[in-house]
Amino acid sequence: MHTFTRSVGVLLLAAAPTFAVAHKDAPHAAAAATSHTQAPAPAATTPEATVDVFAQALRRGDTATLRTLLAPDVLILEGGGAERSAEEYLGGHAISDAAFLKTAHIRQTARMAKTDGDLAWVATESDLHVERDGQPVKLGSAETMLLQKIDGAWRIVHIHWSSARRTKAATP
Repeated sequence: MHTFTRSVGVLLLAAAPTFAVAHKDAPHAAAAATSHTQAPAPAATTPEATVDVFAQALRRGDTATLRTLLAPDVLILEGGGAERSAEEYLGGHAISDAAFLKTAHIRQTARMAKTDGDLAWVATESDLHVERDGQPVKLGSAETMLLQKIDGAWRIVHIHWSSARRTKAATP
């Protein structure tokens, strides 16, 4: 993991109520992590903009852009499981995430963010409207992303996603 200052613990505690993006359960890939030089990230001058660029790239299935936004040793927690590198996530689960999100109607309902020097967190809550087995389904989604400024660009070093089905599916 990247070397963090003592303030990371404070930021992690501040981000404790996790907010995440939901998607269909899919097996996590067991791809090996590799070290490589990262290409420059797309122009995203704030942590919030970086999170938005990530979300758009994920919906498009643009793994090249995703790779530039994720730290190589990113930790992604979701559904009781973990992916411990960008390569592990991009080699498997990102594909099913993109397929799920491609047809979802997403409405952001809340966002909070805090930046402290080269560290930031962005917490987003959303409603997702999807179709499963021909039936409309509404999911509540929460996402927390921890970002670090690395080589002058915001990189995502940790993601926590969670979701829950809402009792009544509304029409998007």
